[in-house]
Amino acid sequence: MKIIELKEQSENQLQLLIKESKEKLNEFRFSLTNKQLKDYSQIKKTKITIARAKSILKEREINSKITEK
Repeated sequence: MKIIELKEQSENQLQLLIKESKEKLNEFRFSLTNKQLKDYSQIKKTKITIARAKSILKEREINSKITEK
């Protein structure tokens, strides 16, 4: 997913996306060990999606703390 699409989502949607992506990443790793995974780039793309979603959540958390002061 692109960062613009992720920024439009709510916090609950981002947390759900992170959870689903982690599950998918585990499936990819399992498939990789069984030599069933054909597209290795999916692992990297999934990691990037998780990192982007976590970054957006952290950014929102920091912004909310700043506005509280």
